[in-house]
Amino acid sequence: MLPAGDETEIGEKGVNLSGGQKLRVNLAQAVYQDKDVYLLDDPLSAVDVHVRKALFKDIIGNNGLLKNKTRILVTHDVSVLSDVDLIVSMKDGAIDEMGTYNDLLNRRGSFARFVEEHSHVKVQEEEEIQK
Repeated sequence: MLPAGDETEIGEKGVNLSGGQKLRVNLAQAVYQDKDVYLLDDPLSAVDVHVRKALFKDIIGNNGLLKNKTRILVTHDVSVLSDVDLIVSMKDGAIDEMGTYNDLLNRRGSFARFVEEHSHVKVQEEEEIQK
């Protein structure tokens, strides 16, 4: 915990934060802004699996704090893709495929191959959560 709560000085003369802690502070600052649209650039990348699940469920996901906001989530995290409304899959800087998770899997295109190649990550994360 921070010694002075949200008044704690962060940085050179204050407390130093890890990458995951900085990410959470930045996400909290964005949520406090109470905007209509949020562009979230890989906000789940610098945290462990437990924190990632909690951040998605409690803030970013369809039942989280931002549930009534437009959320554009840029991520490589396969584990959350089945819980988003629409996926835009990019390849070489251009839109490759677009649709719901199930639609894209059923098309058996590059997105489905990506998910298949990375599905072991989701299984490992689920096993980690069970511990």
